[in-house]
Amino acid sequence: MRHHDLLILGAGSGKALLDDRFADLDVAVVSAGPFGGTCLNTGCIPSKMLVATADVADAVRDAGRHDVDAQLQGVRWPDVRDRVFGRLDAVSAEDERDRREAANTTVHRGAARFTGPRRITVDTADGPVELSADRVVVAAGGRPVVPPVVAASGLPHETSDTVMRLPVPPERLVVLGGGYVAAELAHVFRSAGSRVVVVEKEERLLGQQDETVSAAFTEAVRDQWDLRLGRELTAVGGRPGDLRLTLDDGTELRADTLLVAVGRRPNSDLLDLERAGIATGEDGRITVDAQLRTTADGVWAFGDIATPVPLKHVANREARIVAHNLLHPGRERSMDYAAVPSAVFTRPQIAQVGLTERQARERGHEVAVAVHRYADVAHGWALEETEGFCKVLADRRTGRLLGAHLLGPQAATLVQPLVVALTAGMTARELAEVPLWIHPALTEVVENALLALPAAGH
Repeated sequence: MRHHDLLILGAGSGKALLDDRFADLDVAVVSAGPFGGTCLNTGCIPSKMLVATADVADAVRDAGRHDVDAQLQGVRWPDVRDRVFGRLDAVSAEDERDRREAANTTVHRGAARFTGPRRITVDTADGPVELSADRVVVAAGGRPVVPPVVAASGLPHETSDTVMRLPVPPERLVVLGGGYVAAELAHVFRSAGSRVVVVEKEERLLGQQDETVSAAFTEAVRDQWDLRLGRELTAVGGRPGDLRLTLDDGTELRADTLLVAVGRRPNSDLLDLERAGIATGEDGRITVDAQLRTTADGVWAFGDIATPVPLKHVANREARIVAHNLLHPGRERSMDYAAVPSAVFTRPQIAQVGLTERQARERGHEVAVAVHRYADVAHGWALEETEGFCKVLADRRTGRLLGAHLLGPQAATLVQPLVVALTAGMTARELAEVPLWIHPALTEVVENALLALPAAGH
């Protein structure tokens, strides 16, 4: 059994915590999947590169609103796919090569499972390898959920792990799910020429967003996608390339491709965690404290396998917290999830931070709400934008920001000053009146929403 100072399970954000401060440690990195993890290979980065292409195609289609005569001749999907993954596959390979060439690091490729406290077996191509370590970091990620009705059918289906590498866009794509993965990929393939049907069991898309945003987004995409809301998939039949999908109201949908995007689950069930004394919650996430320590001595966990907010920017912060705590025992730092922003890169784009209006009221806040439309600021006129808005929430007694929600162009960028203010505990009035806001920039939609909120105590 080979013993190491530090053992890391996962080569996504797990690998990312290593820097020069760990150069004097004997480190092992274990991964069954490609280096870079979900974000680099099947998640954030390739999907956003494809979204950028979709946005260009849609801009051409919509050029007439700016009195520009333009015609989209087509999206060269094989070229787009090869451009995206040609770059990302090279980055993944380079990441692995760099880690293998590091003098203090040993890389093991294969599935790992615990055999005891801080001991694992790795099923490599050359046979099982047994490892132990003084300290262990579990960052083994997650995977898409596939409902039993799909899995039991035996017929082919795609997930976010596979669909972006298809050789051609589907002619008829059915997307099962209404969350952010479903929305982004529906946007990509509709812009590439697919006829898209979205099946979602809730009555609105993006149900975890603020209710105003969720309702507005659902209406905004009705003319882009065939929406089957409040419906569930009950049977999958037909044959590969000609699927017959039955919904709970008896409707039958025909599709050449089914994309399953109903959520993700942590990979904790694959690791025999109980043998190491590592506890998990009912949802499968590894149980950690504020310093990201597990219930097992000398074991930390972070990223999609443990975090309450499975987003890459959250995992990056968690990696820095774990790295510090490994290097500075007795002076540990804690992870704070109080103001985590997120974005949905679809059309229209969405971003949010903090509480939704419903959450704020359920938590007992006396909530002040203000909404300002993109169409009511000068740069919104320049964009000919008619759908977008910024919604801000504040505590009516104290004036402190509680949440912010944007729908429209550049939402993921516009939300950032609101993230800073919420993190710093600023009032809405302080954010609106202390800094200067550029005119006529799109940020004025944020400024004006803040100014529309009543002053504290009113």
